[in-house]
Amino acid sequence: MLETTICGSLPRPDWLAEPEKLKGGWKLSGQALEDGKRRAAVEWLRHQEAAGIGTVTDGEVFRIHFVHGFLEKLQGIDWQKKTLMGIRDNRYQLEVPTVTGPLARPAPVHLDEVRYVRGQTKHHLKFTLPGPMTICDTIADGYYGSRPQMAMAFADILNKEARELQAAGVDVIQFDEPAFNVFLKDVKDWGIEALHRALDGLTCKTAVHICYGYGIQENIDWKKTLGSEWRQYEEIFPELNRSRVDQVSLECAASKVPLDLLRLIPDKELMVGAVAVTADHIETPEEVAATLKAAMAHVDSNRVQPCTNCGMAPIPYDVALAKLRSLGAGAELVRRELGQ
Repeated sequence: MLETTICGSLPRPDWLAEPEKLKGGWKLSGQALEDGKRRAAVEWLRHQEAAGIGTVTDGEVFRIHFVHGFLEKLQGIDWQKKTLMGIRDNRYQLEVPTVTGPLARPAPVHLDEVRYVRGQTKHHLKFTLPGPMTICDTIADGYYGSRPQMAMAFADILNKEARELQAAGVDVIQFDEPAFNVFLKDVKDWGIEALHRALDGLTCKTAVHICYGYGIQENIDWKKTLGSEWRQYEEIFPELNRSRVDQVSLECAASKVPLDLLRLIPDKELMVGAVAVTADHIETPEEVAATLKAAMAHVDSNRVQPCTNCGMAPIPYDVALAKLRSLGAGAELVRRELGQ
């Protein structure tokens, strides 16, 4: 009961990459870089295990970015042709690579690192992949002519990758879809269809991560415009409840999400974000427990997985580690109260 997990990313150590940056550059190169990534992944595995995290991840330390780290191994993308594009419905602008031809995956992207990490832990292992809709909101289309069409092409590639990762021993495959919380009509029109295409044929647990974004300033500023209640989940939860995905994540810690919205998704396991991903506050175990109990007023405890709100890549290493420890300790407090 209350098996803890995290959304995915953790800070890369400052000897490996520029710290506290979402896409901080690597400090090593060649074989030293590959060895460093493995060392960082194992360190985070041990931290998670010690903190009582039941379903662990590699912290995404092998990747420069949760989306581009997957895309850089695909064909059909021109990394030199930069397009200025509004991200998350123009919340902020970035120069992004451009799709200029048919997409293809000439070889597995993450298989080697998954095989390595699988051999380093006996815990349940989660691996995260960018969702098709969020990929399409993070790269420019100069070939397909529409986001839905490009999303389906990415979904087919993601499905091939996911099937291979499942065969390598991954217990949970999670698709990260923060764009689901922005393009609400598109979620219903084609987003869930693309998600289904990405997870087709998987027999392991499948998850979709939906949040209000990393704890970067652009997202913090956007949240201030959302009013006294954040009700984006209200529109998409009924559709997600009818979907084929097993688990759905949501942001509860230090958020203005009305927790009664959880009643709209009665048939899924829920990753309840009980730790915020900003660096300005480290939750106490008691605060984590309070968030979990508030959610459990609307959700049976056997469907709750204590989790982080989002990835923690951009925050300080020691802050993320302290938050992991509080997450594990807070979940244990609730288990004891429930007599588990």
